[in-house]
Amino acid sequence: MSLARNTLVQTGFTLMSRVLGYARDRAISNIIGANPIGDAFATAQMFPNLFRRIFAEGAFSQAFVPVYARTQSERGGDVAASVASQSLSVLLLATVVITIAAQIAMPWIMLVIHGGYADQPRYFNYAILLTQITMPYLAGMSASALFSGVLNTAGRFALSAAAPIFLNLCILAAVLPAPNSNTAALWGAIAIAVAGVVQAALLWWGCRRLGVRIGLRAPKLTPDVKRILVLMGPAVFAGSATQINVFVSQALASFEEGAKSWLYAADRLYQLPLGLIGVAIGVALLPRLSRAVASADQHDEGQALNEAVALSMAFTLPAAAAFLVAPYVLMHGFWTGGQFTDADARATAAALFHYGWGVPAFVLTRILAPPFFARQDTRRPMAYAFASVFANVALGVSFFFGLRAMGAPGYVGLAIATSAAAWVNVILLAGTLLREKTWAPDAGVWLRLARIGLATAVMAVAVWATTPFYPGINAYFSALPVIGVAGKEVATLLICLAGFLLFVAAAFGIRAVTIEEILRAFRRERAAPGEGGALPPGVDA
Repeated sequence: MSLARNTLVQTGFTLMSRVLGYARDRAISNIIGANPIGDAFATAQMFPNLFRRIFAEGAFSQAFVPVYARTQSERGGDVAASVASQSLSVLLLATVVITIAAQIAMPWIMLVIHGGYADQPRYFNYAILLTQITMPYLAGMSASALFSGVLNTAGRFALSAAAPIFLNLCILAAVLPAPNSNTAALWGAIAIAVAGVVQAALLWWGCRRLGVRIGLRAPKLTPDVKRILVLMGPAVFAGSATQINVFVSQALASFEEGAKSWLYAADRLYQLPLGLIGVAIGVALLPRLSRAVASADQHDEGQALNEAVALSMAFTLPAAAAFLVAPYVLMHGFWTGGQFTDADARATAAALFHYGWGVPAFVLTRILAPPFFARQDTRRPMAYAFASVFANVALGVSFFFGLRAMGAPGYVGLAIATSAAAWVNVILLAGTLLREKTWAPDAGVWLRLARIGLATAVMAVAVWATTPFYPGINAYFSALPVIGVAGKEVATLLICLAGFLLFVAAAFGIRAVTIEEILRAFRRERAAPGEGGALPPGVDA
């Protein structure tokens, strides 16, 4: 498949997951609210999710896929399946040990990540309990990362993209019938742990249907497993700088009641383009770059990277612009209700605005790191991630306490620091690729990006001009008998849809993209000899 087709498959199922994820988060915020219980549940989700984004969408995949793909190409499918089985056994052992150790040490860990509630034992201890319950999710998602890597190497992206849907379904099934916020948080935490097992089982089944037999063996550090671990060590840090920055922000936010819930709500919105575009393109890009590097095809490598940057920015810049010009409209329309008030929406909008200008950097980090990983170079991305995290911690602490000293909310400074740190990472990654001519974008790429930026500016001005009319549009639809209960959601969707259509019209009008280019991008590529294999019906989309 072409990069665009692979990305479309990944994005389509991810979009379905994100829609259900929105329903999940909306249910959580409306039933639990932005309060100490909500902050405790946000912590319980955040801690294992930090590992999910590192392992399932980051370090393990970036280390495993190149080794697995090379083994499959040079030594055959049976040997590659053996390497996957050996890796799974070692990975599960490691994650189970980490999970148990974290559960035992959770009271001390919570002093770091939720220290602001240390003087409120009821809420502090509840956060400990919820996070202990959710920790097994790590083992399930680590296994899922391996199974996804096997499927993605074979060009099968649908099942790995669809698996997160089950997390959302499990949490919704647990939270919706809960009689109160305490019970909703407890049942939701249990659902997260169960979902990890369900997702891993589904992806294991997909590998079996593909014909790849992966099973558990006595854990053993074979040369192949050692190679994966060596690559994975630096990549754990390099591939997760954004998540570590979020982790630092959440730890500081515990010193402002409700701030964790506000940052979590803003995180769910700005993570949408990252999940739909950045992760999707990154997942589709790594196998292609690995094959190009293995065959010394520099032309295909450069073409893939150019295509990925242009494609990602075509989707990301409009989303970032919407976060900048209409953050309150988005938060009020999509989040307000139940325990989540208008004041909460305004507080969250302040964070979303500053996440907005960081969104392109969050996505570009996912695009610019794979060229290093395809060459099994994890050292330099790790060093750049260290610089990014250092910047985030320094700026986050300075802005958080500086704003609080001036009587302003400190959590806004955390959003500023997170976005600034992401741009530090992008500048270092891009600078290295450009300097070493691993990436040499031609004039056509720069022209494409300029046109995309212009189309985005047209959309942003129009959406900004529309926001003063939001209360009236909201009131109109809320008064209609059929859709009144969802009036503000409909009003917000219409503003977003109008902005998107205007962007598309402007993009075609100034030839930022053409019909011919879209058709060419999504044309199926001829598979390389021995690549992939037929997938039985029902597994691929």
